[in-house]
Amino acid sequence: MPFTISLYFHIFALIMEGIKNIIFDYGNVIFNIDFTRVQAAWAKLGVNNVEEFYGHRQQDPVFNLLERGEISNANFRDRIRDLAHKPELTDEQIDSAWNSIFLDIPEGNHELLLKLKDKYRTFLLSNINAIHYDYVHDYLKRKFDVVNNRQFFEKTYYSHLTGKRKPEQEIFEQVLQENNLDPAETLFIDDSPQHIATAKQLGIHTYLMTAPDTIQAFFKKENIV
Repeated sequence: MPFTISLYFHIFALIMEGIKNIIFDYGNVIFNIDFTRVQAAWAKLGVNNVEEFYGHRQQDPVFNLLERGEISNANFRDRIRDLAHKPELTDEQIDSAWNSIFLDIPEGNHELLLKLKDKYRTFLLSNINAIHYDYVHDYLKRKFDVVNNRQFFEKTYYSHLTGKRKPEQEIFEQVLQENNLDPAETLFIDDSPQHIATAKQLGIHTYLMTAPDTIQAFFKKENIV
C-alpha cells in the first residue's frame, strides 16, 4: 500500500491511543512568534549587520548562553552592542527589539491546554531566556489575567532555569526521569526539526508543528477534544 497522508494520520491516530503524556514546545506551538521581526526591529535601530549574528537557524553563541542562564541580561545586552557596533543602544531599546519576536497567543489555546490537562499529563518544554520569560509573564497578566503557565501544565521547564536547552538530550531526559514518563507513552510537539530528532532518538513520539498547522487544528483532526 503506498504511503499516503490519510495512511499517516491513521497510523498517528493509533499511536495517540497509547499516549498518556504530552510535552509542548512554546514558541510557534502555543505562543506565535516571528524571528524576522527581531531582525527588522534591530534594523530600525540602525543595526545594519543583524544577519551576521542573529537568525533562526544560526546565531552568535551569546543567545545560547542566555537561554541556558549562563550569562546575565546585562552581559547579553553588552554583547549585542558589541556585535551591532552600536554602543549607544539602551537597555530598553535592546529589550524592546528582542521581545518583538512575540506575536500573540491565539484565542482558544489556553482553553485547549486545560482540556488536555484533564485527559493527559502535560508539560511545557521551552528554550527561553530571562528577558523573554519576563515579557511572556507580563503578557499573560495583561492579556489573560493569569500569573504564569503553571495552571496549564503539570510542570513547566524553561531552559534558562534548567541550564539545559533543546536539542540537547539531557533536557529531554530530565523531563522523562523527573516525572517517571515512559517515552513510548509520550508525545512531543515542537516546530523545530532538530528538537524533534533528539526526542525521536529517545523513543518519544513526535509531531512537527509547521504553519499553517496549529495545535487546535491538530487535536481537532485527531478527535481528541
